[in-house]
Amino acid sequence: MIDLRGFNRSQYAAFYEDELPLMFITHRTEKYTEEEQTKMALKGGCTWIQLRMKENLNLETAKRIVKMVGFSNRVCIDDDLEIAIKSGAFTVHLGKNDMPVSEAWRIIFERYYDDLFLVGATANTFEDIVEANRQGASYVGLGPYRFTETKKNLSPILGLEGYERIMEQCREAGLKIPIFAIGGIRYEDIDPLMETGITGIAVSSAITQAPDPVKEMKRFCSRIKYYVKQRGHFD
Repeated sequence: MIDLRGFNRSQYAAFYEDELPLMFITHRTEKYTEEEQTKMALKGGCTWIQLRMKENLNLETAKRIVKMVGFSNRVCIDDDLEIAIKSGAFTVHLGKNDMPVSEAWRIIFERYYDDLFLVGATANTFEDIVEANRQGASYVGLGPYRFTETKKNLSPILGLEGYERIMEQCREAGLKIPIFAIGGIRYEDIDPLMETGITGIAVSSAITQAPDPVKEMKRFCSRIKYYVKQRGHFD
């Protein structure tokens, strides 16, 4: 039986009360496997791991990651709803060419207790965010901020001006869906990005390519916590 204490049902989804709006995305390198990266991210204080294995994703690996992370933190499976459900990950992230968010929710409602689940969507424009929100996305990953080698077939680069423009459009439209910046983000990008009004940050290579990944993750977590204290949980 899963202990549901500590969940905080927000307007869009069930987030843990102490969950940081900071997502670490695995990306296998010559130096670190996905499991090694997960251990380092957790040790650095990250509470949200997205398992991205574009070519070799399998249920057994997902189950190991879920067990490693534990139910007090969050595992998100990239692209594969079936593995997200069977592994007990509770969260799936769907790209623009994946299953529609509305279809994912239909399957979840039929097979699973929906209050535990998050369905994230990818966005590159304000219109993408509007559509993701219409279909019931729990959050969106908006990007890319800059060029990144961890993702193929990149959408147009947004840069800081793109985030400022899109976040202003969201405010004018009254959209309150959580929005995470993604794509080549470094530590020094946190402040200017968070000042645009985004909810949080998704990071990958800035951690895995750091001389000390655990130390770098601690730096990211510390800075994100500053904004959580300023705004309140997921505001």
